[in-house]
Amino acid sequence: MLSQRPVMAMIPCSDYERAKKFYGDVLGLPTLNDSPGAATFEAGGGTRLVVYPTKGAGEVWHTLATFETTDLEKEVAELRDRGVSFEEYDLPEIKTENGIAVDPDGGRAAWFKDSEGNTIGLIAM
Repeated sequence: MLSQRPVMAMIPCSDYERAKKFYGDVLGLPTLNDSPGAATFEAGGGTRLVVYPTKGAGEVWHTLATFETTDLEKEVAELRDRGVSFEEYDLPEIKTENGIAVDPDGGRAAWFKDSEGNTIGLIAM
């Protein structure tokens, strides 16, 4: 059944070449496959992220993929050094300080937009 199968995030893009450069060069994900219809990138633990061109990319508000980390501050700093800007939220349920939100249980998270306007997250439990 599916509980034993790997899963991968599917990320839409409007500019395929720009998105491939963002995920490969800016985020540093190794390219596993690059075809005209989709590019597959390798992430940790055998997971994968696929970028594919489609209409309507970047039009949703929710997070499309989240990377788990043990050192959120380090990841945020390294991504900032690569030109990534982190989102700042001041909502009743989420407030960030310097791009990082802390929940009442001690979990911490940060979010950024990819080159296509999609929201991508980082989380430290």
